[in-house]
Amino acid sequence: GDGLPAGKLIPGNIAFHSRHMLPIQKELFESLGKLDDPSGKIRTGPIPLISTVTGRVLEKLGFEVTETGRGLSVKRREDHIKAVDVTTEPFPGFPTDLQAQMMALLATADGVSVLEEKIFENRFMHAPELMRMGAKIDVHGGTATVTGVDRLKGAPVMATDLRASVSLILAGLAAEGATTVSRVYHLDRGYEHVVRKLQGVGALIERVPGA
Repeated sequence: GDGLPAGKLIPGNIAFHSRHMLPIQKELFESLGKLDDPSGKIRTGPIPLISTVTGRVLEKLGFEVTETGRGLSVKRREDHIKAVDVTTEPFPGFPTDLQAQMMALLATADGVSVLEEKIFENRFMHAPELMRMGAKIDVHGGTATVTGVDRLKGAPVMATDLRASVSLILAGLAAEGATTVSRVYHLDRGYEHVVRKLQGVGALIERVPGA
């Protein structure tokens, strides 16, 4: 929360604090982090970017997704996110590119969720890092069982790939205390100005200049 000392900033890292913020639902991510403020809204890209299956998953989680003249409005309907079972599939199914971000979200959902990865092998390398933050995740082959906890805790973690980078950032924004994510150079391959965009919706996040 506010008032905690900043995490150590190391070149190539991102360090940030959690705080109350608008929901972190960005046009780049097309996914969700644990959202601190259920009354908040955020607008994203056009509705074709979200498949029918992904939209249904968001609704089961407890989000209201509506199309507006400026794109999509995403709002959390309830105080707590609900557990859901998700299986990655080729388009128009649930995208494997959102699996890591979904795991970060489900880490604090009410209940037990099951994530099944059917597109790629070894796609759960972010799970041990989320567990460093207090997540309860049991991985067996291509299936991860996620038991929601009340709150994640800030910790030093390491990104293993592009999608893991984003999932750890989202988890850190919802966690109690400071989080440092190392090896964030992965972000540069697919997320433009991610720190600035997150700051724009209220996140306390900083990247070392030149990292």
